This record gives sequence, structure tokens and C-alpha cells, in this order.
Amino acid sequence: MTPTFMALLCLGLSVDPRMQAQAGTLPKPTIWAEPSSVMPWGTPVTIWCQGSLEAQEYHLHKEGDSWTWDTQKPLEPGDKANFYITYMTEAYAGRYCCDYECPNDWSEYSDPLELVVTGFYNKPFLAADQGTVVMLGKNISLRCSSAHIPFDRFSLTKEGGAALGDRTKLGNTKATSQNQTGGHQGDFILGPVNQSFSGNYRCYGWYSRSPYVWSAPSDALRLEVTDIMKQDYTMGNLIRMSVAVLVLVALLVILVENWHSHQTLNQEDRADFPELSWSKLKDMWTFEQTPDSHKPLQKVWLKISICLEFISKTRYPHHLLGKTLTLRIP
Repeated sequence: MTPTFMALLCLGLSVDPRMQAQAGTLPKPTIWAEPSSVMPWGTPVTIWCQGSLEAQEYHLHKEGDSWTWDTQKPLEPGDKANFYITYMTEAYAGRYCCDYECPNDWSEYSDPLELVVTGFYNKPFLAADQGTVVMLGKNISLRCSSAHIPFDRFSLTKEGGAALGDRTKLGNTKATSQNQTGGHQGDFILGPVNQSFSGNYRCYGWYSRSPYVWSAPSDALRLEVTDIMKQDYTMGNLIRMSVAVLVLVALLVILVENWHSHQTLNQEDRADFPELSWSKLKDMWTFEQTPDSHKPLQKVWLKISICLEFISKTRYPHHLLGKTLTLRIP
């Protein structure tokens, strides 16, 4: 549709009294809908038209109507106006444009706004042929199908604009085949994908004779774009970190057991040491003496055997090395 033809539609195919002034010399306004241009049946929607601070009046035109659909005075600070629809139905669905008027002049027409109403038909079904996880840089095929309604057109949208709950329309497609129940289906090819493709998707069915009256939305389909190589690298790091932690725990257990063993051995040494007092050694010496103790060589060996016995009964004989050396042979 050419801009000239669109302008004639917006003007209602008639000559406006403003033709006395030169038309289209002011900047083109901007038109949009809030919260979205795709609205469920029965919900309110606002159409905004933003132009110049010099604007005195804003006009809204609907394609197919031979009159100006609505006229509003600008809101403060004066560069835009809104057109409120309290209850969205198929009567309000369509193609809109707007312009604004200044003294002795008016703007050119805005780009068209397509306002869609949803929920007029039962919802279709949306599925991904190869799963909902797709690798970065690859393509993915989404299929929208209707089991009982023979739609000849399907539309795919992606949820976005969290602040307004807006939906970005990704594209339309013709019904590509008829299924066994008499319904139709349409395929959407997305890609090469990047991280921005992750999100929730919905599809709608409609008829080409009523392009702005859609079915209820399908259930949301969540797509995840992933980098497999990055995931593998991360998993390898996790495995290495887990092994390192296990090694540290094992070393800690060994250290604790070693410390506990040393504590036990020290207690045993302290328990054994009093039993080997010097008085007991003396008793042992007296007990081991023989009638032939006057023989010097036999006494020397006897003394040495007592010392060795004393050392063998300790865990750390080097602690008593000084004492064993102080023994004197009579």
C-alpha cells in the first residue's frame, strides 16, 4: 500500500477543509498502542500520537472509515494526545494512523499502527520440532497447528518489554498443510539464533479475510539458546574443583588421625614412664644380681641389659637418652 493511498484512506477519500493550507510540511508524528498492539478481547487499550509542541489538535484515522475516527486536544506539555478504547472488540481491530494540526498547517500522516484483538477463536498449539534448547548460531523450527479450525494464516509473537507486557510480532505464515483432523499448521524458521532469541513464544491462528482478528494465544513455549562448548568447559571446571575438594578433605582426615594418634601415644608414654622409675630399675638390678656379681664383666652386661630393657619400653627412647648415659657401672 503506497503512502499516498494510505493518506487518502486516512482522509476518508474526501477533501478536508484544511486543504486551504499547505499539507504535510510539519514533522511526521509517531503512533503506538499501550500496553500492546495485540490485545485480548474485552481489555482496554490506549492509542498514542506524538507530534510537535505547536500542535493544537490531534486526529486519529482508521483504515476503511470515511471520517476522522477521533479528535483530541494535546496533553501537557502539548506534544502528544491519547485515544482511549475501554473494551477491545473486533470493531476496534484494524489499521490506524494519526496526524496533528497547527495554525494554518498540519503534519503528514504517521506510519500505520496495526491493532489486533485476540481470543475470537480457540487457541492453537505451538511446538518445536527439535526440542526447545537450541545451540547458539543454529536455526530452529516452530510449528503452530490447529486441530479443528482451518486457519489459513498463523502469527508468532515473542513476549518482551517486561514493563508493559508487550509482545513483539515476529512474523506471519500461511497454512502449509492440512492435518488428519481437518486443521492446519504453519511453520516458522528462526535463526541463526543468539541469546536474544531466548524467551517465551506464542502463536495465533487467523483468517486472511480478517487479518486483525486472531485466535486466543497458544500456551507459552520457552526457548533456551545455549553455548554447548561453554557448558562443557564449565562442567570440566566443576569436576576439577570437586576432585580438589575431595583431596583436601582426605588430607584433612589424615592430618586429624595423625594428630589423634600422636595424642594417644603421648598419653601412653606418660603412663609407661612412671612404672620405669629409677627405684624400680634398682629393684630390677638387685633382682638380676647373681652370686657371681663380683665379676666386673658380668655386671657391665647386666647394666647394659637393664638400660636396653628400659629404652625398649618407651615409644621415644631418644627422650631418655640422657638418663641412660648417666648410668654408672660400680
